[in-house]
Amino acid sequence: MDRMTPEAVGLDPAVLRDQLFELWNRKDLQTLHLAAHRGFSKLSEPLEAVLTILEGCPGKPKGRSHTVGHQILVEFLTWMKEHPQVTLSSLLEQQALALQQRALSLTTDTQPAFIDNLTNIYQLDSVDPAILRWNIMKLHALRCYKEAAVLSVKLKLQKELNMEEMCVPLILQNKLQLAESFVAGHNHLEQQLVTLLDSWCHPQFTEEEIHKRYPHVSVSKQCLSQMQPKLLAKHVFRLVEKFNIDQGLCPNALHKRRLDSLRFLMYKRFVEKSMTDENWSDHVQYVVADDFELQVQLVEMLVRYCSFHKASQWSLRYNVPRDRLPCGVWETQQSLPPDLQQIGPSGSAKPEEWRPSRSHCKTFYQVPLTKDKVHFVDSPEALRRCRNIVLKEGGTVGVDMEWQPTFGCISTQQVALIQLAVLDQVFLVDLCASGFCQHPDTILFIRSLFAQRNILKLGYGMSGDLKCLKATWQQLLEEPLKMEAMLDLLNVHQKIQRRKVDRTQNGPKEVLVGKNSAEKGLSLLVQQVLGRPLDKTEQMSHWEKRPLRISQIRYAVADACCLLDVYSALSSNPAYFGLPADLRGISSSQSEDSGDKKQKEKRAHGKEECQGAQRVSPPSSNTEKGLLCGEKPSEDTPPLPPQQLRVVCDNMLQGLGRYLRCLGVDVIILENADDHRVAAELAQAEGRFILTCGQPFQSLRSQVGEGRCLSLDCSERARDQAVRVLRHFNVQLTPSDIFSRCQACNSNQYAAVPRKDMARMLKQKGFLQGQDIIDHTQQEEETLGDILTLSVTPEIPRYVQCQWTPLSDLDPDTLTFPGGAPVQLHAVPPGLLPRIPLFYVCTRCGKVFWEGSHFGRVLSMFQDVLHISDKDPESAAAAPQNLHL
Repeated sequence: MDRMTPEAVGLDPAVLRDQLFELWNRKDLQTLHLAAHRGFSKLSEPLEAVLTILEGCPGKPKGRSHTVGHQILVEFLTWMKEHPQVTLSSLLEQQALALQQRALSLTTDTQPAFIDNLTNIYQLDSVDPAILRWNIMKLHALRCYKEAAVLSVKLKLQKELNMEEMCVPLILQNKLQLAESFVAGHNHLEQQLVTLLDSWCHPQFTEEEIHKRYPHVSVSKQCLSQMQPKLLAKHVFRLVEKFNIDQGLCPNALHKRRLDSLRFLMYKRFVEKSMTDENWSDHVQYVVADDFELQVQLVEMLVRYCSFHKASQWSLRYNVPRDRLPCGVWETQQSLPPDLQQIGPSGSAKPEEWRPSRSHCKTFYQVPLTKDKVHFVDSPEALRRCRNIVLKEGGTVGVDMEWQPTFGCISTQQVALIQLAVLDQVFLVDLCASGFCQHPDTILFIRSLFAQRNILKLGYGMSGDLKCLKATWQQLLEEPLKMEAMLDLLNVHQKIQRRKVDRTQNGPKEVLVGKNSAEKGLSLLVQQVLGRPLDKTEQMSHWEKRPLRISQIRYAVADACCLLDVYSALSSNPAYFGLPADLRGISSSQSEDSGDKKQKEKRAHGKEECQGAQRVSPPSSNTEKGLLCGEKPSEDTPPLPPQQLRVVCDNMLQGLGRYLRCLGVDVIILENADDHRVAAELAQAEGRFILTCGQPFQSLRSQVGEGRCLSLDCSERARDQAVRVLRHFNVQLTPSDIFSRCQACNSNQYAAVPRKDMARMLKQKGFLQGQDIIDHTQQEEETLGDILTLSVTPEIPRYVQCQWTPLSDLDPDTLTFPGGAPVQLHAVPPGLLPRIPLFYVCTRCGKVFWEGSHFGRVLSMFQDVLHISDKDPESAAAAPQNLHL
């Protein structure tokens, strides 16, 4: 071209490619940058040559890691900015279209960033939409579902495509987040996605129906476990909130959520017996509402949990027809006298007293105020009196809020009552009073309170309270609250809990709380600091019902007053609790901890707060102490290879189980539906350690030998949990252990399948259909012939510590292994064949793996516990080409 110097014309792209590859392998990015820019300037047709270079790359970007192809694109985009004359518009229309077609063919197995750069350089968004749709459907036919969705989003073609056809494969492959991105911003597509997920929540919907409707989509056992109605309903309600969709579009999920809530209420009232009959009755009426099927199930549950008498009363209230009544209920109805046929409070009930019983006073924290010190604020006049006292400079205010429990049927609740406690009185701001909530003075008062720098506001888990405040006043979304001088005692409590572990190790007895305390959250903090817990019986009350009962008022006042008492006790002797002298500094420092964030969020859904009481008691053995407290094993603990560690992971630690299995540990992972006791049975039968978290720890520990059941912190990331386990057992992890076990079934036996044999099997089972796909594969094989030689069977990698089964063990007709497992050919995209010379097949489950960059990511994640020996440099060098799922 006339813009190139004579000596620069005609540089062979293959020469530049090899040069850049060498620099990339040496990780010399600075020299690569200079070499790339010099080389691009010497190419006669840069736009065409770069495509040739990219087509010769040995791998495409995958996951979060970048490859040389991505780096070359980044450098070329930078170079184009310095050479604005190099554009697609400078070429003939046919030449430009040919380059765009080649660029589109590179969108298989790529990152969004890779597609972004291709789109910018080759102006893919200007291509005829019909051609773009054809390429997207071609990717879809090759089972590159993720890549097809990413490309359609980047090119803004969602409206031109079928939502169900594009999103269902993503959902079934555990890529719901990508499906959400596909529909985001298109209201009709958002509604279609929510409606689709809701249809899967129907009681009659089964896994078999998924296989029937989508036979060509591979569905793993792990993904099927995520298809439970409870989890699906959770996603439906999350998307309803995210996309602001009418709940009327998801009747099945709503029915499922209400049914689960009804079961929860039955448990709380008749099994746990922690809910009063009046609270239970209020909540049941809200949950059941006018859903006839739920009304029938309520009567059936009452027969099982309570009595025919109560079941008959509720069946009369809802007029349940006789043919839907359980046996015996109709007869009980006929025997009930008229005065017992109605449900309501007993006429002989005694009026409540402000001061509770003597036994209650001995057991629970008591409000240090008389009833005349509690003031309802339900009018502008009462608000002015409250304002004059609460907003005094230099004061301290305990802040708490109550709202009506909705059991997940409504995503965000509105605040019903705000409790403000000062030194000698408490104000209850009643937002349910007619016209008071939206009064300008009410909102102004709340803004003034939180914005005052000279008034310290105390709370516990304030993130949930603030979320409900925003739902109460939409003005706060447009103009958020200004937050000054806030101290969240949840952060202080978490610091005490961490310090508590050290105290139990260094001291002979419990200092803060007795062994096996059942308290949690704010109640646990009050017990630890003040000696008695809170009475939480009224926590799940009908807070929008007026008038409030005395017990409700007493509970609301106690929740705010205890904040002042706890703060006073902690401030008077912070060193005793392991706290700094200035408690206010804890709030900001703790916000960085991801585990703290998760615990704060729990308060937004039912006020479940800081937990862990069962872990603060001294561990029963040094083995447990090491794991719970994160200590390294003692020096006399013998090193253990991953293959010799055998564990069973509770279903609450499935993420941890997958990480350990990925690192070569022998792991059995309980399914979501498995009972926790299965872990104990497996541990006893196979000599495994139990890994669990939360409440099951106590019962499981008693069923196995000492030190055989270990509890981890549920709030930690799975990766951090895995590191704790490895250090606790002194596991000597090496690069050769990674992916030595099948991540799907835990087997350590593989068969190596060369590309030509994989192509033959795909064709034999009908997965290589369509001459265009076959021709495309053959064409790419010829293009890459100088890089990958089909006739040579690649050597089985020596750095993988697993057992190899000869391919001759595979039945050539049925393509099954001796154990009966068929090769899962449906999970192998035909588009991989030109690039992958060797596949690895698990002989137990038939799952197919291939080389990718996943090894490098795992290696970097666990590099702090990796042991490199003299034999491992070769393994580390080969790492980027290890197995990828």
